[in-house]
Amino acid sequence: MTRTILYPGSFDPLTNGHVDILRKSLALADRVIVAIGVQASKTPTFSFDERVEMIETVAREAFGAEAAGRLEVISFQGLVVEAAREHGATALIRGLRDGTDLDYEMQMSGMNQAMVSEVQTVFLPASPGVRHITATLVRQIAKMGGDVSPFVPAEVVRRLAERNA
Repeated sequence: MTRTILYPGSFDPLTNGHVDILRKSLALADRVIVAIGVQASKTPTFSFDERVEMIETVAREAFGAEAAGRLEVISFQGLVVEAAREHGATALIRGLRDGTDLDYEMQMSGMNQAMVSEVQTVFLPASPGVRHITATLVRQIAKMGGDVSPFVPAEVVRRLAERNA
């Protein structure tokens, strides 16, 4: 039986924190689905297709072809637990940076469990070196011309530089 887990988020942009959680996720499952939440009311920095390209490129570079081949990127709208069920995932992966994340994610986990009991939530702690990174702060730093290279993979640095040039 293939163990499939779903890692949801906006990934706008992909950060070193996301890569850390992806690495840990690939160690836990046979198949990891990166689920990019798409909301018509929000205007992302990068299009869905650009985010897919970045995730796939970084995964090949960071994890190698075999591991990257076990990763799939999809979009979803609506409830994340429904996306998980639709794609055969038995667990949602949620990265935790600190206690604030834990408080919020515990509430979400409880609600998700009540709606779709067969999908579990697995919390993965962020590695110490990436706990401070958020995509929101990366976007703000990049827009102000700051150096984001300590926070995102080289592919993302390149694309942000092109976007903000």
